[in-house]
Amino acid sequence: MRIEVALPVIIPLFFGALALAVWQWRGVQRAVGVLGSAALTASGIWLLVAVWNDGVLAMHMGSWQAPFGIVLAADLLSATMVLLTGVMGLIVALYSLVSMTPDHERFGYHPLLQLLLAGVAGAFLTGDIFNLYVWIEVLLVASFALLILGGERAQMEGAIKYVTLNLISSLILLAAVGLTYGMFGTLNMADLAAKMGEAENTGLVTVVGVLFMVAFAIKAAAFPLFFWLPASYHTPPVAISAIFAALLTKVGVYALIRFFTLMFTEAPEVTQTILLWGSGFTMLVGVLGAAAQFEFRRILAFHSVSQIGYIIMGLALHTPLALAGSLLFIIHHSVVKTNLFLISGISYFARGTHELKDLGGLYRTHPGLSVLFLISALSLAGLPPLSGFLVKLMLVRAGLEIEAYWIVGIALLTGLLTFYSMVKIWAEAFWKADPRGEEAPANGAAWPGRGGLWLLYGPVAALAALAVLMGVAAEPFLQLSIAAGEQMLDVDAYVEAILGADAR
Repeated sequence: MRIEVALPVIIPLFFGALALAVWQWRGVQRAVGVLGSAALTASGIWLLVAVWNDGVLAMHMGSWQAPFGIVLAADLLSATMVLLTGVMGLIVALYSLVSMTPDHERFGYHPLLQLLLAGVAGAFLTGDIFNLYVWIEVLLVASFALLILGGERAQMEGAIKYVTLNLISSLILLAAVGLTYGMFGTLNMADLAAKMGEAENTGLVTVVGVLFMVAFAIKAAAFPLFFWLPASYHTPPVAISAIFAALLTKVGVYALIRFFTLMFTEAPEVTQTILLWGSGFTMLVGVLGAAAQFEFRRILAFHSVSQIGYIIMGLALHTPLALAGSLLFIIHHSVVKTNLFLISGISYFARGTHELKDLGGLYRTHPGLSVLFLISALSLAGLPPLSGFLVKLMLVRAGLEIEAYWIVGIALLTGLLTFYSMVKIWAEAFWKADPRGEEAPANGAAWPGRGGLWLLYGPVAALAALAVLMGVAAEPFLQLSIAAGEQMLDVDAYVEAILGADAR
C-alpha cells in the first residue's frame, strides 16, 4: 500500500476537522491552519520524490482492485500539482495570520481553507472520473463559502456569478460522466484509456469528449465562459483571492490535460483544433480585459484568464515540449499571480484602496514592496531572466516546431499587452505621487507592526525568490517538466500502473 498517495487528501481533511474542534480558540485555530498546510507541503514533497524514483503510483481503496474500486493515482503531473497545492496553501496560511480579520476567522476561514486544499488535492490524485466530479464539488462548496465570507454586497454579487456558471459546468460534467459510463461500463481513467481505442462509435466518443472539454474549460475560466472569474476574484479578502488565483482554475486545466492526453486521444484533429482556437481567444480576451481595468485586483483577475490561454495552448500543441511548457507555466502562474495578489493586499494596508487612481507614491514610501512587485510583474510579462520568460519560450518554441505560427503570434502579442498592464500598475500605484499628499492609510486600513510585517513580506519575498530561481536556475524545473511531459504521452505506463501488466 502506497500511503504517500493518500496522505495529501487525508492531511487537510484531518486538520480541517481539528480546526473545527478548536473553533473557540482563535490562536489554536490559526496554528492548526499553518501546521496543516505545512504537513500537506511535506507530504507533497514525499509523493513527488516517490513518483520520480518509482514511476506512476496507485493506491486501491479497501483493497478493491481497479477498475472496480476507488483508486488514487500519482504520476509526475499530479504529484507536482499536489506539491504546488501545499506550497501555495502554506504561503497563504502564513499571510492570513496578519491579513485575515478576527470576524472572518470566526466565520470558519481556517477549516474552509483546509477543506479547499483537500478538494484540490483529491481532484489531482483521483483515478476515477466520478470521484473527480465529487472532489470538484468539495472544492466548489469550500470556495463558495470562502467567497461569501463576511457577507459584503460585492462578495455576494461575485459569488452569484461564480456559483451559477460553476454549477452549469458541474451539470455538464455529470452528464458527460453518465454518458461515459453508459458507453464503456467503467469510470476508471486507466480502464477508459484502455477501452476507448476499441470503441465502435468514435463520433459519439468525440462528442462526449467535447462535453468534458466544455465543463472543464468553464472551471478553468477559458473563453467564452470566463467572466465569472473577473467578476468574483476581486471581491473577497486578498488572501482568499490569492489562493483562488493559485489553485481553482488549475483544477480545470489539470483535468483538460489529463483527459486529452490519457483518454480522449482518438480524434485529435477535432479536440486539439478546438483547444488551440480556444487558447488564442482566451489569451486575447483576458489581456484586453486587463488593459481596460483600473482596479489593482481586477487587472490581475483578467490576467488570470489570459494566462490560462497559454496553458491550454501547450495542451493543444500536444508535443512533449509543449506539455512540459504547460506544466511549468502552471507552476509559474501560481507563484507569480499569487504573489501579485498578496502584494495588492500590502498596498491596501498602506493606502486603504485598490483603485489605481487613489494609489501612488509606493515607490518612495515602500521601496521593498516596489522591488517585489517589479520582480513578479516582469515575470508575468515574460521578461528574462525570470520564470515567465522560460515558460513562454518553451511554448513559443513548441509552436514554431510544428509551424503553428498564428498561435505563436497571439502568445507574443499577449505578452506585450501583459507588459503594458504591469507598467500601468507601476506608473499609477508606485511611481506617481500620492494623490492625497500624505502617507497615512485610508478607509480604516491598519498598517501592521514589525511582527506582522514579517508575516506579510516573508511569503511575498519567498515567492519572488522562487520566480527568480525558476529563471536563473531552471535546470531542475526543466528536468521535472520535460519528464512529466513525456510521461503524459506514455499512456501504457499509466494504464499498467493502475490495472496491471495485462491491461492492454
